[in-house]
Amino acid sequence: MKNNIGSIERSLRIIVGLILVVLALFDIIGWWGWVGLIPILTGALGTCPLYSILGVSTCGGKGCPKK
Repeated sequence: MKNNIGSIERSLRIIVGLILVVLALFDIIGWWGWVGLIPILTGALGTCPLYSILGVSTCGGKGCPKK
């Protein structure tokens, strides 16, 4: 799969995902905080399957596919 997530969005996804997982670990927000694993994974890989389906890309720098 090609990268379709820009560097700022990748960072934000990882940060938000980590916050959700930490809150779930301390049972502050309950089990649904484990959903934070999804943005961590998509941020780490640099690709979002939903973006691929919709044809969306926020990637504009190095390592991004040419349009």
